[in-house]
Amino acid sequence: MPVLSAPSGNPTGPAQYKQPSRKGKKAWRKNVDVTDVEKGLEELNDEIIIHGEKVADKPSAELFQIDVKGDKTLKNKIPKGIPKSVKADEIIAARSAVPAVSLRKRPGDKTGDGILPVKRQRTQYVTQKELVRLRKVADGHHESTVTVDDATYDVWDLPDPEKEVQEKLPFLPKAEKLKAPKTLRQQPISLTASGKPVPAVPKPSGGYSYNPEYKDYEERYLEVANKVVEAEKKRLAELETERLRLEAAAKSAAEAEAAEARADLSEWEEDSAWEGFESGGEEVVSAISKKKKERKTQAQRNKIKRRKEAERLAKHEAAMKKKRQQLEKLEEIAEEVYQKEKALEVAKIEMSDEDESEGNDEELRRRQLGKFKLPEKDLELVLPDELEESLRRLKPEGNLLKDRFRNLMVRGKLESRRKIPFRKQAKVKVTEKWTYKDFTI
Repeated sequence: MPVLSAPSGNPTGPAQYKQPSRKGKKAWRKNVDVTDVEKGLEELNDEIIIHGEKVADKPSAELFQIDVKGDKTLKNKIPKGIPKSVKADEIIAARSAVPAVSLRKRPGDKTGDGILPVKRQRTQYVTQKELVRLRKVADGHHESTVTVDDATYDVWDLPDPEKEVQEKLPFLPKAEKLKAPKTLRQQPISLTASGKPVPAVPKPSGGYSYNPEYKDYEERYLEVANKVVEAEKKRLAELETERLRLEAAAKSAAEAEAAEARADLSEWEEDSAWEGFESGGEEVVSAISKKKKERKTQAQRNKIKRRKEAERLAKHEAAMKKKRQQLEKLEEIAEEVYQKEKALEVAKIEMSDEDESEGNDEELRRRQLGKFKLPEKDLELVLPDELEESLRRLKPEGNLLKDRFRNLMVRGKLESRRKIPFRKQAKVKVTEKWTYKDFTI
């Protein structure tokens, strides 16, 4: 019986571990070293034989076990006498073989104890600077005292944030400050007929007293009565004028209707066979006699253009001539304006000197501020049978807020407005969506 023996030779394939060049025959695929791959395949076969499958494919629960209880015998194995130490303490506790540098200062040649000797002050000595000052004082030249200048800024003011931003970001444009309008520095225009200013709280006359004298009350009573009578006469005159206007309009409308009726009747009565023929012929003749509008020729256009240019030049020359004349008379015009302003100032001063009384807020001028007229002042009069002798029995009347508001408008500080009870709202259009159009086939 023949004896079986292992095959002779190297069982592994050819392998070349060093390949300086890949151009020769030994650089073929059969000569590549695959020992690592074969070793890995063998280990994989062993895992499949032992575990039945790859270890890498198994879940972690089958390969590992989590210990939640701990080892009870571990405490008994560690001796209790050994103190626990930290690694940081061990590093700090370690000492080098080289001795530490001494912190004590070593004495040297130029090193002292830091205490300077006390210099004795020479009381009997006068410095040269002091000697010069004393000589100047003796000659009468005293030193000037410190001049205190006013600060150019507010010491207690807060820092300006805009200035800080400008310093940090100089490329940003500077914020423009709000400018007050010119009219803010002008005095308000009084709306009284005399033009005199009205005080904020006018001083009432004797007729406004709760217990006035007979003469003052009679003057006030007659003044108000005359105003009421004039207003009533004016109202009646306006009603009469409106009535006459309506009557005239109705009369003219009736006459026009009667004339139209007579014209219609005459057309039916005067029936002529030649009337229509003659009227038609007149229309034809008038249409033929009308001149047909023709297109302008180029010569006509040029002529119109030259005429317009000549008119423009003449107008320009007249304006320039007027401007030259004004420049020549500029000094005279300035003198006239100056004289007028001076005369107005003198007239104002004379008026204030002659009559220093206050303006009457009941007599207003025609031209008022704004589009709406100033409201009339409420009637401030008590009838004779309503007068009270005692101030305690006096009944308060009027509206203080309304009086103050009208006073501001008379003084020209406010513009008269009318009350708008309802503001204009935006119009909203409501539509219903056409859902039956939203379909697809």
